[in-house]
Amino acid sequence: MVNRGSSHYRNSITGRFFSRKSSPFAITFQIFCIFAFSIFVFLVYTRNSLEDEPIQPFLSKQSQSHQNKKADQLPTQHVPDGQLWDAPFSYGLHPCIKPTAQYKAAVDSERYVTVRSNGGLNQMRTGISDMVAVARIMNATLVIPQLDKRSFWHDSSVFSDIFDELHFIETLKGDIRIVKELPKALETAPRARKHFTSWSSVGYYEEMTQLWKDYQVLHVAKSDSRLANNDLPLDIQRLRCRALYQALRFAPPIESLGKRLVERLRSRGERYIALHLRYEKDMLSFTGCTYGLTDSESEELRIMRENTNHWKVKRINSTEQREGGFCPLTPKEVGIFLRALGYPPSTLIYIAAGEIYGGDTHLLELKSRFPDVVFKETLATKKELKAFANHASQTAALDYIISIESDVFVPSYSGNMARAVEGHRRFLGYRKTISPDRKGLVEIFDMLENRQLEETALSHLVQRMHENRQGAPRKRKGPLPGVRGRGRFRTEESFYENPYPECICTSKRHLQ
Repeated sequence: MVNRGSSHYRNSITGRFFSRKSSPFAITFQIFCIFAFSIFVFLVYTRNSLEDEPIQPFLSKQSQSHQNKKADQLPTQHVPDGQLWDAPFSYGLHPCIKPTAQYKAAVDSERYVTVRSNGGLNQMRTGISDMVAVARIMNATLVIPQLDKRSFWHDSSVFSDIFDELHFIETLKGDIRIVKELPKALETAPRARKHFTSWSSVGYYEEMTQLWKDYQVLHVAKSDSRLANNDLPLDIQRLRCRALYQALRFAPPIESLGKRLVERLRSRGERYIALHLRYEKDMLSFTGCTYGLTDSESEELRIMRENTNHWKVKRINSTEQREGGFCPLTPKEVGIFLRALGYPPSTLIYIAAGEIYGGDTHLLELKSRFPDVVFKETLATKKELKAFANHASQTAALDYIISIESDVFVPSYSGNMARAVEGHRRFLGYRKTISPDRKGLVEIFDMLENRQLEETALSHLVQRMHENRQGAPRKRKGPLPGVRGRGRFRTEESFYENPYPECICTSKRHLQ
């Protein structure tokens, strides 16, 4: 049997080929053709090999030569300023929250709804907006809500400390009647105490009006997520937007300082990123995310979770949480992410968050990549912040204002503030909001850590992954497929994260 890989076989074939053309020119031409054909075969084979292994371009073929390079030395791909800072194209979309022609003005009602708003600042804000709509549906007078004083921060603030109370009442007077407190005659009257079902429809609350037969006062124990995200009347949805984006204005001292801090940021760098770095003790403990922490820090978080009664899940696998994309990005991961997107080290970054767990120990990994990192404590004077000391909801309101006004908003975790800020920025004209794909990024970070990812491919891979995660217009997402029963409502995108299409309209003139 002939061995077709042998040199004898190749020589015999070549000899027969050359024997037909004996002139020097012909021989030279034939050699050139054979060489060109060999190059063509090699290129085709290489291309096919790469197509068969799509991950190969991102895997390191020269990892040995990069062993000594660290993540903070990763080359940053040059990206045009417009791509880094410009807002997504809005297609002429604009806010539209006026009532329809069928909407009727509010009428005075001697039925009263009292509310205890639960959660942190943004959970309370969206919950209050829901209760404004609920009071309208039930034809009731809303008493100024009580704020949560039992959350993680134990903030003692009352409504008027955080919000402009008179503005709230006046702005919504055409929708519902709002009073500061119950009439004296009803202070000791029996009340119907209700835990309204989450994500309920208008029909549910119309049925609840049966309570007025026996009670004049209804107390609602929780305010968050009391209304469905979808399939509500247009006027109810727009009322929710009027309540959140117009009526719930922050108290004058908060608004004033917030605007001053924005001006100071502009004077330092003109453009800035507001980074909601959700790397706080309560969030890490609640989610069970301990990646990058010491053993003692991990144990401290475990004990906190065990001792917090209203956190139902006690045992959490931190590795599974992280791989599933359920953990906040660490300061180090955020730094790598922003550099990969193309932001230069000189970028001004405002940290919109409470106290970062571990302090400077964990922040150093971010600051090594972006030295110009500031907090409200470094922007404001001690005298300016003195009035807000020990009032976490008020300082969170400052972060909210600065985040809304930022050129780019980046949340490291999709919590209540991240969703509320993104929704508000969409409402105001689709200001740039970059939502990290945490699950996808974890895979990239691990490849980088294990020297399996070419450093030069990092930026391309991260940028491609986030092309459609920058806050551009899109309709609100419905429930996840395959989920049945009331559980499907929990999987819907929050109305306050994306109030399109009910509160954002298309300009007919623009389309023409």
